[in-house]
Amino acid sequence: MANGQGLDLANIFANVKKKAAINHTVQQPKETATKKAKSFVFFEVEILDGKTKEQLCFLDKVEPNATIGEIKSMFQKTYPHWYPARQSIRLDPKGKSLRDDEILQTLPVGTTATFYFRDLGPQVGWTTVFLTEYAGPLFIYLLFYFRLPFIYEEEDEFTSSEHTVVHMSCICHSFHYAKRLIETLFVHRFSHGTMPLRNTVKNCFYYWGFTAWLAFYINHPLYTTPLYGDKQVNLALYTFLVCEVGNFSIHIALRNLRSEGSRARKIPHPTKNPFTWLFFLVSCPNYTYEVGAWIGFTIMTQCLPVGLFTVMGFVQMTVWAKGKHHSYLKEFKDYPTVRMPIIPFLL
Repeated sequence: MANGQGLDLANIFANVKKKAAINHTVQQPKETATKKAKSFVFFEVEILDGKTKEQLCFLDKVEPNATIGEIKSMFQKTYPHWYPARQSIRLDPKGKSLRDDEILQTLPVGTTATFYFRDLGPQVGWTTVFLTEYAGPLFIYLLFYFRLPFIYEEEDEFTSSEHTVVHMSCICHSFHYAKRLIETLFVHRFSHGTMPLRNTVKNCFYYWGFTAWLAFYINHPLYTTPLYGDKQVNLALYTFLVCEVGNFSIHIALRNLRSEGSRARKIPHPTKNPFTWLFFLVSCPNYTYEVGAWIGFTIMTQCLPVGLFTVMGFVQMTVWAKGKHHSYLKEFKDYPTVRMPIIPFLL
């Protein structure tokens, strides 16, 4: 009898231990989850004025994986007139603007992050920018070509030039800007959504002003034809057309490099199209072809304003090409080292 009671007590104690072990096993994940929840760290974000260093906004409990774009949206809630595209958020007042896709916890900041804000001013969408910049030259040139009133002498109003090169120049110039408009609408994919309005005004002044200047001389009643006549014009025309086709081919290749809406950057490579084989030697063959087209137009018209426009365009495109080239080298370790920014083996 006593031995039977001893066995029963032993079984009871064994069952109690098993239940305790089971309860401990079940409750353990809850304790771990609680510890993880307690270890989750939020960021505090302070945004200062880039000029005065005064505090504009303080954001509490910002998640570590928040992007700069999301922080801009939070900032807009305090200042509705500063929409995200108008904001420049920086780590240093004189530093570069942070990209919208950069993540807070990957930046060199502590849990209390300090950023500096600069107002970029009113913004204009890139499609609107290019349509405005390119539509202007297309129509301004035609005003001079048709010799509308108040441009030349009254006896020359609505007259037509007797030189074939003048008509050919009008066709080439119109073709160039019509192509640009078509590319803006159906080919280009813009990685950045807007441009400051003040920059748009400057660009329009540049394109429109130069167009009026060169069109005035090319379509002037006293315009003289190129020194070497038809041979010079035909050679220039061939150069212009080849470069225009090459420029368009590069734009198509760049469009096909990424899907719509994607911001992933890839190394551009030549395709089966021979015009894209220039990618073997330069990083920005679209600029190479663009400069070549304007060199052809300069030779065709033998006009000083066109030459100055070509030189200034070459300088600006060289700056852009060098920037893209260095960006490729920095981002891609396997980027072809034989490539130059804009001119093969030279520049």
